[in-house]
Amino acid sequence: MTEPLFRDDAYLRAAPATVIAVTPEGGVVLDRTVFYAQGGGQPGDVGRLLRQDGSAIQVANTVYGPDRASIVHVPAPDQAPLQVGEQVTAELDWERRFPRMRVHTALHLLSVVLPYPVTGGSIGDGDGRLDFDIQEAGLDKAELTEKLHALVDRDAPVSFRWITDEELDANPGLVKTMSVKPPRGSGRVRLVEIDGIDLQPCGGTHVRRTGEIGQVVVSDIEKKGKQNRRVRIRLG
Repeated sequence: MTEPLFRDDAYLRAAPATVIAVTPEGGVVLDRTVFYAQGGGQPGDVGRLLRQDGSAIQVANTVYGPDRASIVHVPAPDQAPLQVGEQVTAELDWERRFPRMRVHTALHLLSVVLPYPVTGGSIGDGDGRLDFDIQEAGLDKAELTEKLHALVDRDAPVSFRWITDEELDANPGLVKTMSVKPPRGSGRVRLVEIDGIDLQPCGGTHVRRTGEIGQVVVSDIEKKGKQNRRVRIRLG
């Protein structure tokens, strides 16, 4: 089992760790990691694993293992193999991670600006999108951008807390996404709260305050079926 340090501190860029398993494909499982594992529309982190001799293993992606309890660091091609028991330092590519945190938090705000069921979504490097179950069109990019800016400018704190599976079952309205269900199985669910603005289950990484999102615009609105609208945003 891998301790997901990113859930408690998304700003932690590096941490010492021990190799506890190596997959047949060469994937590296650590006892703890700052690397976010791909899921919920957010890509897996990239970075490197620093060995004690000073050499580095480049990590091209991060995914969950089949048990969903271990996190596998997928090395780039032609990397030297690591050994079980080896001590390393897991170091994020922060220039890739931080824009994803900004986009992810901005998408939470977008789900407030457009209070409709979310049918899908994804996060890129500086951009992202949500799909909404909306019967009528008439969405205006400039108007949505203005509403997003108003929420960003409130500089509201972003925090998280845990509730039990039973508490989530008793409050189904917390779940906005129709296609991606909150991560469950451990008996508790992580809630992300944007003070006075939003509260929903989410396992992703976010900025500490909405002001850190910075400039963001609604860049495109697409029709994806009779009752589906895809709304894209990008960082300024």
